[in-house]
Amino acid sequence: MAASRVAAGVMSLTCQYTGDITLSCSNLMKPRRIFRWPRWAPILLVLALAALAIVAVRSLREPVLRAAGWALVVNEPVASADIIVLSLDSGGAGVLEAADLVQSGISKRVAVFMDPPNGEDREFIRRGLPYEDAAARQIRQLRSLGVTDVVQISRIDGTEGEGRVLPPWCDEHQLRSIVVVAIKDHSRRLRRVLDRVMKGHPTRVTVQPSRYSSFDPDRWWETRGGVRTEIFELQKLLLDVVLHPMSF
Repeated sequence: MAASRVAAGVMSLTCQYTGDITLSCSNLMKPRRIFRWPRWAPILLVLALAALAIVAVRSLREPVLRAAGWALVVNEPVASADIIVLSLDSGGAGVLEAADLVQSGISKRVAVFMDPPNGEDREFIRRGLPYEDAAARQIRQLRSLGVTDVVQISRIDGTEGEGRVLPPWCDEHQLRSIVVVAIKDHSRRLRRVLDRVMKGHPTRVTVQPSRYSSFDPDRWWETRGGVRTEIFELQKLLLDVVLHPMSF
């Protein structure tokens, strides 16, 4: 009786193992869906590792960040010119730089782009309040610094507007050379724009970044304003490179 129970247990266990093996074999025979990484995943991984390495290693991080800052800034020699032109967004930093250039004998004349009033400016004018646009403010500051020969250029709106107005204005006044003063973080992109629009015109153009600009290419990552300016201007510079790869 005991022997029969043992035999029955062995048969049951054998059948269980046999069923498990059969089930396992059937699972192996079923086709499985293979996961594949996207093609761009390795590139993203490399970039992520590179960014991590730059952040982690101080000796490598600062030179890379400094190079990114100076990528926005043009650096070229300045010679005597017929006139100094202040870019629209140069502000007080541009005025100070232009005054220094006048004092150093680069030119005695300074040109300022007229600044069109925006919506809130027009509302102040409508209410009879005194209105001073950026151009008027720059002219007043220049005269306070001893620059008396100041002329105005037609109203524009932004960098592309400067590029449209400047070539015919230079041709009209038969200018052989000009120095355009800009803020540091805007100077490289402005250089590219002027290279395109002045091609075929006899006027020699030099872009001079103002030393009084708040942007510091050597330490921009230490302040929120510097980080914001770097990201914003670098995006616009890269877009300009993509849209105009042969601009030089």
